[in-house]
Amino acid sequence: MSDKHQQKMAKLKENVDASIAAADTERGVMIVLTGNGKGKSSSAFGMVMRSLGYGYKVGVVQFIKGEQLSGEELYVREKCPEVTFYQMGTGFTWDTQDRSGDIAAAERTWAVAAQLLADPSVHLVVLDELTYMLSFKYLDQQMVLDALANRPAEQSVVVTGRGGGSELLALADTVSELKEVKHAYNSGIKARRGVDF
Repeated sequence: MSDKHQQKMAKLKENVDASIAAADTERGVMIVLTGNGKGKSSSAFGMVMRSLGYGYKVGVVQFIKGEQLSGEELYVREKCPEVTFYQMGTGFTWDTQDRSGDIAAAERTWAVAAQLLADPSVHLVVLDELTYMLSFKYLDQQMVLDALANRPAEQSVVVTGRGGGSELLALADTVSELKEVKHAYNSGIKARRGVDF
């Protein structure tokens, strides 16, 4: 090992250790996964698996999805019955083309989400595709922001979907934007079971 490499790694370690030491607040976080790239829900379900690995209580609420079975739903329902799992069940809003029906479904689904966000025993809440409910004005934005801001201090929440508005992003502790560089679907390749759903 060269001295130059060793010095570079020692400096890197010093910087990483200083950052870790500076992070001294212990509380739940709000994460928003947004952007037009693939992987927002997949990342959220990775955090579900992490939390379950530690024996934590988890709730998942999926807005939009639910007409077509997904691998996540199949796995969680069969292998993780302790997870509170709720789907709006209407499918994509551009398929239903029924604004009043979609608003009613969104409100019913939000009622489940609001219960989870008020329960201090729930360590992680995933609100998959919630951003669309705000963008389409199916849910009152201030009501949603208030529930997210006033959740139990130790509870973490992950919100996924494109957009969502600047207020949602400002409220979040972490925002990651997934950027599409290339997608198989744009080349005519069908969505693949176990990869895309």
